[in-house]
Amino acid sequence: MTALAGIVKASIQYSLDHRWQAVAHALRYARDMDSPLADRFIGMYVNEWTIDYGDKGRQAVRELLRRGHEAGLTPTPGRSTLSDSPNQIRTA
Repeated sequence: MTALAGIVKASIQYSLDHRWQAVAHALRYARDMDSPLADRFIGMYVNEWTIDYGDKGRQAVRELLRRGHEAGLTPTPGRSTLSDSPNQIRTA
């Protein structure tokens, strides 16, 4: 799983490093979107947080799982450890 995570991370980094080429590729599948709008839309989902969401992101995921459970939308989150490695999430 770690190898796959590394490949996905490298792919995302490549798209960030070659942003305009990635936007041009995505435009082939966009409906009624110009380049600036597509770039803005893609940027909401593919950004530095996608590479490594850090401590703040791990805390946000824990909070999301906690709130989902409190609202009765998800099972008990249990004890999980979000790894310090940006390539791995472990469950304990």
